Amino acid sequence: MTRKRGELKIGVISLGCAKNLVDTEILLGKLKAAGAKLVDDPKKADTIIINTCGFINPAKEEAIDYILEYAENKKVIVMGCLVERYKEELQKEIPEVQAYFGTESWDQILEFLGLKKVEKVQRILTTPKSYAYLKISEGCNRLCSFCAIPSIRGKYRSKSIQELVEEARWIAENGVKELCLISQDTTYYGRDLYGKNALLKLLE
Repeated sequence: MTRKRGELKIGVISLGCAKNLVDTEILLGKLKAAGAKLVDDPKKADTIIINTCGFINPAKEEAIDYILEYAENKKVIVMGCLVERYKEELQKEIPEVQAYFGTESWDQILEFLGLKKVEKVQRILTTPKSYAYLKISEGCNRLCSFCAIPSIRGKYRSKSIQELVEEARWIAENGVKELCLISQDTTYYGRDLYGKNALLKLLE
């Protein structure tokens, strides 16, 4: 059974890097298209979704502080990198949270909230009008001993040039003047899809 349109007020808190922010913008677009009402003030929300970072200790501490701040008095859903890395520990230590989801779990969150899954929805840009982020890939293939990104985000997956050009055009049509390309390993772009570095071709 799906929830009626406009019935659910949701506040979304995005923590961490620009790549996480893009994930949040995708979630916002899906929530709005599915009929949820997005609110800027978490105090006015029925449910709060916190997109977390789990990369370095200060970021983990910030995420935990936000979760504890809202979990006592609000229905809270936690998603993102911290969950990918520490889901079992979080479930044990903070059982007040309604549900925990990893990265790219937008459709699972919609299903959990009783909202209908929507396809091909544009994200909601949250950056100032002057610039926006374009995430060109996900994950990383470099198993550096000091970095947890591969275990959190998985192997490197490039988005196709065609898909990125279409997204860039849509961003430009929204009046954005500066496009910031982001990924976990930008110079590696294209090797998985095209068998060679394709960053220059993408830029052209």
